[in-house]
Amino acid sequence: MERKRIVVFTGAGVSADSGIATFRDADGLWANYRIEEVCTPEALQRNRSKVIEFYNLRRRESLTKKPNAGHEAIASMEEWADVTVITQNVDNLHEQAGSKRVVHLHGELMKLRSERNPELIYDINDGWEQDLDARGEDGALLRPHIVFFGESVPMFDAACRIVQSADILIIVGTSLAVYPAASLVYYLRDRNVPIYLVDPGSPDTAMIRNPLTHIKERGAVGVPQLVEQLRNELTK
Repeated sequence: MERKRIVVFTGAGVSADSGIATFRDADGLWANYRIEEVCTPEALQRNRSKVIEFYNLRRRESLTKKPNAGHEAIASMEEWADVTVITQNVDNLHEQAGSKRVVHLHGELMKLRSERNPELIYDINDGWEQDLDARGEDGALLRPHIVFFGESVPMFDAACRIVQSADILIIVGTSLAVYPAASLVYYLRDRNVPIYLVDPGSPDTAMIRNPLTHIKERGAVGVPQLVEQLRNELTK
């Protein structure tokens, strides 16, 4: 049987069960910072030390977190389907769970990049702390490899092409309110491609015209259920 192409589009909800708070939560790191102070290009220019401190703290926190059952179930599909994950998350929990093809729309927490050349990217391989004066080989100061509010999303075009190839689209833990990421549902090749939405809330699905199944569960609960269902259907 031909392997299906499954694209999984994830948001903060898939990592919430691992204890990673989103900026919409009332607790966690985001509760002590305003987005305008730590997640905009202007903030980096105005108060570099505060921005670097914030992402150092996020990095330190992320090192204490592990993939949950949702991440692991997504990775397990690679045994019987061609799977690509497109994520809005900057953590590396999908990779830790074993997913081989992961596209990060909003950057990666465990990487830094040159302020001058966005193509010059470095892994943080030792610990969690970025030195305030760390520089790249081009001599420019390094910054978190994060897409700040107000910046373009460089991986969006690649994500659109991936979605166009999907036989099945799975959406997990996103409000479908953050653009341009939320518009990926428009790029399915036709209206017969099924969409499975796993989220305990009520994301904005008004724009979806494809067959939609909404599983109102947290990612760590609903994704394993869905994956087991799809495995049974697709591997007969």
